[in-house]
Amino acid sequence: MGASVERIVTVITTLDNREILEKIGRHLIGMRLIACIQILGPVKSIYRWKGRVQETDEWMGLMKTREGCYKQVEEEILRLHPYEVPEIAAMELDQVLPAYREWVLVETSDPHTA
Repeated sequence: MGASVERIVTVITTLDNREILEKIGRHLIGMRLIACIQILGPVKSIYRWKGRVQETDEWMGLMKTREGCYKQVEEEILRLHPYEVPEIAAMELDQVLPAYREWVLVETSDPHTA
């Protein structure tokens, strides 16, 4: 893959309310910041928060986007997410079916330039 090829990333966030996660996903798709969101769950999250071990049933959102959209995706999730410190993490996808990669790039491009 050449240096000029924009990478595809999966952005992950979790939330204890599926409806809010769906709203965030629809908002990001509407803004053309992500091509899709896959919502999995519920998943059991066990974590330390403010000195105590917590357990929460959460939904996990896996969002596909271009690397260049990550900062805007992060900002929008932070704006809409009710958690004080939400999980927002991105993983680069090293191997992507070329047709799938092209679909993500088209769906996350400005509709006036696509």
